[in-house]
Amino acid sequence: QVQLVESGGGFVQVGGSLRLSCAASGSTFSNSALGWFRQAPGREREFVAGINWSGESTYYADSLEARFTISRDNAKKMVHLQMNSLKLDDTAVYYCALGRLRFISTATMDYQHWGQGTQVTVSS
Repeated sequence: QVQLVESGGGFVQVGGSLRLSCAASGSTFSNSALGWFRQAPGREREFVAGINWSGESTYYADSLEARFTISRDNAKKMVHLQMNSLKLDDTAVYYCALGRLRFISTATMDYQHWGQGTQVTVSS
């Protein structure tokens, strides 16, 4: 049974930084892509960043690549999202997800396991 547990969310001021982490259990971790998604109140869940099974390839939603960095450690079964220069619009619940595929997808349907989410609140 695969479980994903996010951590690292919290309150931060505009311009600040946070590093989200996601710890995984289960044997499929190193063979699957990982993604970070976020969902703000009243909005649909949206893709933030993804990383392929080996960590050699990453992909970001438009406008986030300059501020966010996704990384993974297959030996520790961890995935991280470093978020810098945070803006008010970054306020959301952030979810990590384990993909069905080895390669990155931006579609929620391509991710079969999800964490419970961690709240990120950016204030002015």
